[in-house]
Amino acid sequence: MSSDFTGERLPGADDEFAVDMARHVAAYRWAVEQAAGKMVLDVGCGEGYGTAMLAEVAAEAVGIDRAEAVVAASARYRTPNLAYRSTDFAALDTIEERFDLVVSFQVIEHVVDPAAFLEGLRHCIAPGGRLLVTTPNRLMSVSENPYHLREWTAPELLALAQPVLPSARVIGMHGSERVLAWEQARGEQVRRILRLDPWGIRHRLPGFFVRGVFPKLARMVRRRLAASNPLAAIDPDDFHVGEDDLARALDLVLVADL
Repeated sequence: MSSDFTGERLPGADDEFAVDMARHVAAYRWAVEQAAGKMVLDVGCGEGYGTAMLAEVAAEAVGIDRAEAVVAASARYRTPNLAYRSTDFAALDTIEERFDLVVSFQVIEHVVDPAAFLEGLRHCIAPGGRLLVTTPNRLMSVSENPYHLREWTAPELLALAQPVLPSARVIGMHGSERVLAWEQARGEQVRRILRLDPWGIRHRLPGFFVRGVFPKLARMVRRRLAASNPLAAIDPDDFHVGEDDLARALDLVLVADL
């Protein structure tokens, strides 16, 4: 594991983050079902595992992210129809190709201007193509993540997207009862830690300090769960995408067709 692990790029983690990884893989599995024979762009590909999954069925899959992520992805995954590129998310409108399927999973909550980000994603979609975006559902977040600039409810995300993508709709990534029990237990551990800061001093600390402490606390929480909770066997099959009960969806899934 890299010494600069933050908890945001999961392939750098160990089994303590297996539930988080399963949630991400489930989103890519769902996207794979829509990627067969298509030109696919993965915006915010991280260390590349999801783009590689898409490439198994796509005509071509391209993953874009920051340079250090692209270096790791390119070294790990190599097939003729798979490519990784270092690209500034603020410069998506400079990409010349158009793609039948554009995905961006767990990224929009990190960007300073999410509306402009959606504009950039739209620029990359070919006529008749589709966009898939996932982001945590604010109503179901059990911890404060200093790496997230904004989280949304389903109505808020739809209101953000529709001026840019009139066809946009929001569905949800749901967890099984085992997943929900694990999330509840994680929330209880987080609340126990936050009780040590009743005055909210963490909100007045320098951002670099809070971001440095966050992954250590995230790891500690998961170690406690592993020691006291038998739910570590959760896998991608414990998640599904659906339109029902969006208030209880773990992630919101924005779908838009051009």
